[in-house]
Amino acid sequence: MKTNNIIPTLIFAAIILLSVTACTSKTSLETIDKLLETDRSYSTLSANKGMNSAFISMFDSAGVKLQTNHIPIVGLEKIKAFLQSENDSGFILTWEPLSAKIANSGEIGFTYGTYKITNVSADSIMGEGTYVTIWGKNSSGQWKALLDTGNSGLGTEQE
Repeated sequence: MKTNNIIPTLIFAAIILLSVTACTSKTSLETIDKLLETDRSYSTLSANKGMNSAFISMFDSAGVKLQTNHIPIVGLEKIKAFLQSENDSGFILTWEPLSAKIANSGEIGFTYGTYKITNVSADSIMGEGTYVTIWGKNSSGQWKALLDTGNSGLGTEQE
């Protein structure tokens, strides 16, 4: 297996594992709602304070950011340094989770959905796509991003 295929394979395996073990009790539905609410709150933070601020706040200290044409960025300090080297004042990134799944343990889950990048000066859409974020609960019980990645483009729906 090539090295550049390891991360997508791990993401796919995590999604399948979580899908198979996701629970459906009332408690888990409340936990799923909390995870979706957390994901949306970071999108709101991104709209109000910028993408860099939102991502720095949402990642776990050991989080991994997958970026196009870049090796995985591992750890909050490296993610922070990468983000701060990029100016995010010319655009607004927002996203909307479409679904979430949580493992039976309640300690790990994922969200996926769509994102939109809007040009601030022209108020026009610069890009759209899909994303997946794998979340884990920290010692304080807060959901923090363990891994985040996105794909550009939204095609037509397929059945």
